[in-house]
Amino acid sequence: MENEELILMRITGEDRPGLTASLMGILAKYDANVLDIGQADIHNTLSLGILIKVNEKNSGNVMKHVLFKSSELNVNVRFIPVSVEDYNAWVSRQGKNRYILTVLGRRLEARQLEAISGLIADQGLNIDAIRRLSGRPPLEYDSHENTRACCEFSVRGTPRDRHELQRRLMEISSEMEMDCSFQLDNMYRRMRRLICFDMDSTLIQTECIDELAIRAGVGDEVKAITESAMRGEIDFKESFTRRVALLKGLDVSVMREIAENMPITEGVDRLMFVLKKYGYKIAILSGGFTFFGEYLQRKFGIDYVYANELEVDDNGKLTGHYVGEVVDGKRKAELLRLIAQVEKVDLAQTIAVGDGANDLPMLSLAGLGIAFHAKPRVVANAKQSINTIGLDGVLYFLGFKDSYLDI
Repeated sequence: MENEELILMRITGEDRPGLTASLMGILAKYDANVLDIGQADIHNTLSLGILIKVNEKNSGNVMKHVLFKSSELNVNVRFIPVSVEDYNAWVSRQGKNRYILTVLGRRLEARQLEAISGLIADQGLNIDAIRRLSGRPPLEYDSHENTRACCEFSVRGTPRDRHELQRRLMEISSEMEMDCSFQLDNMYRRMRRLICFDMDSTLIQTECIDELAIRAGVGDEVKAITESAMRGEIDFKESFTRRVALLKGLDVSVMREIAENMPITEGVDRLMFVLKKYGYKIAILSGGFTFFGEYLQRKFGIDYVYANELEVDDNGKLTGHYVGEVVDGKRKAELLRLIAQVEKVDLAQTIAVGDGANDLPMLSLAGLGIAFHAKPRVVANAKQSINTIGLDGVLYFLGFKDSYLDI
């Protein structure tokens, strides 16, 4: 480092094409070594930082010509000397853990970001970068429109209490109408490859067994059992057997009519398009019925469907029994693991999304488990949840930006 200087240049002002190239041309002329560089652009306002190492005999010329060029480009520049000790201390911190904290909702306000940034500080973490993943918002907010707002914090350090951090994130999310995801920033997070969905009340906004029960005239009885099972109050297999028995005698033609009119959850079309475009393997792991899962499979090009098969007699009537093994919570987790093995995907690269108590095993097993508009017990036990926007909010937890996702 003898006869060399470390200089941090901070350039701010109106952004324009060619600005960075002009400055780099000056640095290149004097053989400067770029040790670090970072740039952000907010509402066409540039914030550019460049840390250089340059021979001390050239440092004066570098600063002079950069200053002249900045004046010509109508931007401000500030030069800050950096000591060798400060630089080495900065280098030594690069081994610290990095995390991604994603915050999303219909809209994001200062009070929400204050709570999040305050929690980050309380946990001894430092914010390295913030970027907006959602598109540019309109000035007027319309609660009836499918609006989305999302920003991603890149943070560094070791949380003082990871469990407490997770608890507070979920608590703040509930209080302030937003959703959060806190993930270790590693290669697995950037290389997710398999995503498994629950079907009823996740991909579709209904419970198919309830729809069948209404047609069979036993809607209230079945719905009460369904809700109790989803809250985790009774065993899923027992509840499933009781509900299916109540459907005895229903004509199978009813299933086709229900399938063709299933209310698809907000954001599913966009989510499926993007997942297929970027090569994800997609599975439905459902405690519902194969007939409806296969209908969605054909509609969206889903790769795997595992659900329950209703038994039908020779007259095309439901017998009140099912065929094969019940797909309950334990079976969903087993299937996720099995599909990951078949696809040669590490479990850390898997995602699971669901809303009911029988989804908790697969949410816990997956590398990224997301509770979607879920029951209180599920939200309380999940590390990530989406309660404020549609299912395409999953894309933000995967790090996708609106700017290259719109269809």
